Amino acid sequence: MGLAVLNPVLVVNAGSTSLKLTLVDDTGDAETIGSLDDVPSGLDAVGHRIVHGGDVFRDPVRIDDAVVATLERLTALAPLHQAPALQALAAARAAAPDVPHVAVFDTAFHATLTEAASTYAVPRVWREEWGVRRFGFHGIAVQSVAERVDARRLVVCHLGGGCSVTAVLDGRSVDTTMGFTPLEGVPMATRSGSIDPGLVLYALRERGLTPDEVDDALEHRAGLESLGGLDAELGFAVFVHRVAQAVAAMAVALGGVDVVAFSGGIGENREDVRRAVVERVRFLGEPRVEVVAAREDLVIARAVRSLLGVP
Repeated sequence: MGLAVLNPVLVVNAGSTSLKLTLVDDTGDAETIGSLDDVPSGLDAVGHRIVHGGDVFRDPVRIDDAVVATLERLTALAPLHQAPALQALAAARAAAPDVPHVAVFDTAFHATLTEAASTYAVPRVWREEWGVRRFGFHGIAVQSVAERVDARRLVVCHLGGGCSVTAVLDGRSVDTTMGFTPLEGVPMATRSGSIDPGLVLYALRERGLTPDEVDDALEHRAGLESLGGLDAELGFAVFVHRVAQAVAAMAVALGGVDVVAFSGGIGENREDVRRAVVERVRFLGEPRVEVVAAREDLVIARAVRSLLGVP
């Protein structure tokens, strides 16, 4: 083991296609481990990134069977992420049964969205009885970026396999591109992002697709993959256009932009994307541009220690 300090927190970050396991000690030093078979003894706790907390969970919560059952009911709202996270949670509880496990939610950072930003113009019964609203996602990553950027009016472009753009005012999320599910917003690796809902009805009614077929198409066979990738002329053009539009929309929520921060695999590694997006929003002034690696592991470990009252 490389960590000099005992009693680290194990952070379990299950994405739609990956599983990251990180040991974080009480000084913030971190070490990646390869699998749950490598979990050391002497853990303080295990922290889990959970994508969707719905209206039920807005703060970190200690995991028990009742919490797991509630999370399972939320799986339909984020199937690409919630199901793998629950599988990883079960495996981690089996690997480390004698320490507390804590869920930290991607939706929690966006609990401060304004009412105007979080409300869909849909029938009242959908909103009041079904609980339909815009939740927002990538909150842990966005929070980790916002904490390290000195700006009152910050736009965070978290661009990776999943992509979102968030308006952060005085450290609080006030608007974001993802909504009721992580499918809304700008195009992503395989997800469509926002489309005309009438297109879904057309696919169902006129083309005879089943709901499962539409779901598979929009989640797995759309986005940049359907446009030839980010290195294809059309893929690049569509992606940059939509991200720049989102930055401009976040400027409305903020009343201007002081800093545009890029994170995620695309945001951190594709200078051409950053340059093209910033060029298209020059009319907003000259916001500072920063590249900041998201550190979800540190945010999660800190939340776990705060909830459990351990140093």
